[in-house]
Amino acid sequence: MARPRSIRVLIADDNRVVRKGLRLQLEQAPGITVIGEAANGRDAVALARSERAHVVLMDLQMPVMHGLEATRQLAGLESDGRVAVVVMTSHAGDSHVLQALDAGAVGYLLKGHDADQLLQAIEAAFRGEAIVSSRATMPVLKELARRRPSSADAAAAALLSQAERRAVGALSGGFTTNEQIADHLHVSVNTIRSQLHTAMKKIGVEDRTGLALWGVRNHLDTPSS
Repeated sequence: MARPRSIRVLIADDNRVVRKGLRLQLEQAPGITVIGEAANGRDAVALARSERAHVVLMDLQMPVMHGLEATRQLAGLESDGRVAVVVMTSHAGDSHVLQALDAGAVGYLLKGHDADQLLQAIEAAFRGEAIVSSRATMPVLKELARRRPSSADAAAAALLSQAERRAVGALSGGFTTNEQIADHLHVSVNTIRSQLHTAMKKIGVEDRTGLALWGVRNHLDTPSS
């Protein structure tokens, strides 16, 4: 999807203070337009559709209609004119993350913990990519990554050398430190550090978590890769 002049964002949360804080943060960001606020799930669905939202920041616990149902109506497979939904909640449990994922959300952030990831999450959601709180467990991260492939992944993968692909594959497969990856691939730690750094630059991610998610999404974590 080509990026418009401004990404249209709707804030859905039953807490007025939270809505105000998010609006103040987003109104300072270039390329973001806050098109409205909703205090319940039903209004979130109606406003997102009438105001042609690109991304909705969705709380889970809301009156009238639960955030999961609102997410399902806006972003689910059966919805018309699907909207990218980023869940913002206080609940960090695996079940909550997976329920949001099953409802169609493309992002999951924790209030008070992931404020610095908000703009990144909005931009990623608009591109159709997933971003999830670092407090989610690796199985949840992998499940989210597998379900949200990006159309740009094939082109990015072609930029990696075979050695870089192996290093990313090891990282995505559960070897979390450079030392573990180096031992697994029988190369030096400096080589792994360089390969992962180069891979991040080539595919356009900012950290090792993003690189691991990208590797999972492209099945580099499987032995056959």
